[in-house]
Amino acid sequence: MSRLLAVCTLILSVILTILVTIACSVPIIIAGIFKLLLPIPVLWRAISAFCNFMMYCWCEGLAWLLHLNSHLQWDVEGLEGLNKKNWYLLICNHHSWADIVVLCVLLRKHIPMNKYFLKQQLAWVPFIGLACWALDMPFMRRYSRSYLIRHPERRGKDVETTRRSCEKFRLHPTTIVNFVEGSRFTNEKRLQTRSPFTHLLPPKAAGIAMTLGVLGEQFDKLLDVTLCYPQNDRTPFFDMLSGRLTRIVVRVNLLPVNDELHGDYVNDKNFKRSFQQWLNNLWHDKDQQIAAIKAEYKKAGQ
Repeated sequence: MSRLLAVCTLILSVILTILVTIACSVPIIIAGIFKLLLPIPVLWRAISAFCNFMMYCWCEGLAWLLHLNSHLQWDVEGLEGLNKKNWYLLICNHHSWADIVVLCVLLRKHIPMNKYFLKQQLAWVPFIGLACWALDMPFMRRYSRSYLIRHPERRGKDVETTRRSCEKFRLHPTTIVNFVEGSRFTNEKRLQTRSPFTHLLPPKAAGIAMTLGVLGEQFDKLLDVTLCYPQNDRTPFFDMLSGRLTRIVVRVNLLPVNDELHGDYVNDKNFKRSFQQWLNNLWHDKDQQIAAIKAEYKKAGQ
């Protein structure tokens, strides 16, 4: 009976999620078409504000869907002091597609709408690509080291892309989100990357270093967010859709954007090493925090 209920809940959740997404994304896509056809700065700003409002409505819809799960409990710390009028750079561990839902739902009333760095390939996905473009989300093209050796003229293109994207965010308060691991965590990926961490992949510093290089003085705080699903660690997104997700643990740590975080990451090797070490230390603390959270809930469940 419980399996049948889970299947029915999954089907209903998927249908409702699709309906909420369509209801909010279609106006964004239509606005994006106007934005594409009428490249007028004043009009762009008005359209961007409208698209942000529709994204907020999408977050509200997801929050309502999560509220239907009466078993779900939130364990959240660190939301004090957040302000929707500030600029934030948010870095977070990445475990599941559920992470995006959690960040959108939890922070929708505390900080400006999240802007995610997206892979260039998503720009060509029907509907999604145009909607994300209308929301001013940056699309990044990643080049491998071997490719850059063969095509040195491409070196630095990602820096310029980051710069152009971030310039748009000077006009109104923004939260830029970067999953610095670059991929969702699995134990297989942890072994492949020879990660020194137990619950995390090695962090990649280039994206946030370049973002700080462009908008560093405008960011009010750096938000270090830790997500954990201690009782649904294997398939949290599936469990979220099927109504089996029982607990979401979130820890938000506000960090100052100090002068030592500003520098030329591309050309200054000393700064590059120090910045990567700073991020590695942050990830070491996060790894220990996740281990402590899991141990706490494992002990409580016994």
